[in-house]
Amino acid sequence: METYRRKKRTAEDWLVDIISYGLCGLLVVTILLPFMQVITISMSPAAVVNRNGFHLIPTQFDFSGYKQIATDPDFWRSYLVTILRTVLGTASGVLITMLTAYPLAKTNLPYRRGIMMFVVFTMYFSGGMIPKYLLIKTLGLTNNFLVYILPCLITGFALIITRNFFMGIPSALEESAKIDGATNLQVLFKVYLPLSAPVVATISLWYCVQHWNSWMDNMLYVTNRAMYVLQFVLQTILANGQMSDMEALDAVVIHTETMKMAALVLSLIPIVCTYPYLQKYFVKGMVVGSVKG
Repeated sequence: METYRRKKRTAEDWLVDIISYGLCGLLVVTILLPFMQVITISMSPAAVVNRNGFHLIPTQFDFSGYKQIATDPDFWRSYLVTILRTVLGTASGVLITMLTAYPLAKTNLPYRRGIMMFVVFTMYFSGGMIPKYLLIKTLGLTNNFLVYILPCLITGFALIITRNFFMGIPSALEESAKIDGATNLQVLFKVYLPLSAPVVATISLWYCVQHWNSWMDNMLYVTNRAMYVLQFVLQTILANGQMSDMEALDAVVIHTETMKMAALVLSLIPIVCTYPYLQKYFVKGMVVGSVKG
């Protein structure tokens, strides 16, 4: 006897599928078209871009924009600063988040509810730009590499997701480890951490993207060119290119556009290479870390 029979699809099922796939296809197009345009302009000669404007498929190839970026010492120095910031910021952020989430996951922690209310409060309210600048200046963090790390060491949302994930781990595992003589830190790193790959990958991706894309703190707190981050240098290139569009000849304008697009492509490479390795954990970490209260 046939246990499962394939349900006959109704007109409503087909309509829902068509709408869903249509919206997904539209979303994919809106993501791919700008990306293809950036790549095409970055490797097109000035004459082609001047004649055709923005186009999606390259007809000729010219890598002069990449060559000019490759000879720019400020670009590559800022690239190294951003890589260092991203690695240190992500590692320290994940570590502090786990160390904070572990005790907050314990229901017997004194003042636990008040601490969580304070964490949630910081997600909605802040002191503002001027008080924060005065605080950074008073602490002596201006033109200091730590200004990239300490102010964004931990985020409330990542802390809540990690805490909720830890609350879903059976308490019997911790009790067994403590019977064997394990300390709290040993329980965290030898019991909880191996089970927390999805949430660790998720918050690592958040911290990584946050540090890689940050440039406002560079603009506000750093004037030393040796400490400029990639996104601030890229923003400067884009701004200077836009200003030169009003004054330069066509060939120079198009060369500037090509150089800007080449810089954009080079800045995307690390994130594009990192995301596929973390993507398989991303959805699981979000779902599991969001179900506990």
